[in-house]
Amino acid sequence: MLKTAVPILASLNAEETIKFYTEKLGFTFHNNWDGYLIFSKDDINIHLWPTEDESVPKSTGCYVNVTAVDDLFAEYKAQGVVHPNGTLKNMPWEMRQFSILDNNGNIIHFGEDISKEKK
Repeated sequence: MLKTAVPILASLNAEETIKFYTEKLGFTFHNNWDGYLIFSKDDINIHLWPTEDESVPKSTGCYVNVTAVDDLFAEYKAQGVVHPNGTLKNMPWEMRQFSILDNNGNIIHFGEDISKEKK
């Protein structure tokens, strides 16, 4: 049975990525193996692999299911990392979500299930 998944995104610069994920997103940094980075926050793990190809992160992203999405949005908006087209809103697929771009160009969507609110 499947239990969890770990997104593996692209990193253009290990030092800048460590700074961004720890200072802007509040993740804990765990390891750097020749540019392969591991972070965690609450029950979420995110890995990043090194690349010099700037086009890769622009085509890479992940979706993180969360609780208290409004609070997380306020926190990340204050950090100035919310995507200009990714503001907090209710989506047709019954998720309340917003999006950020990390320092590399990866898009990360954060969403909370709102399907039970209608019932």
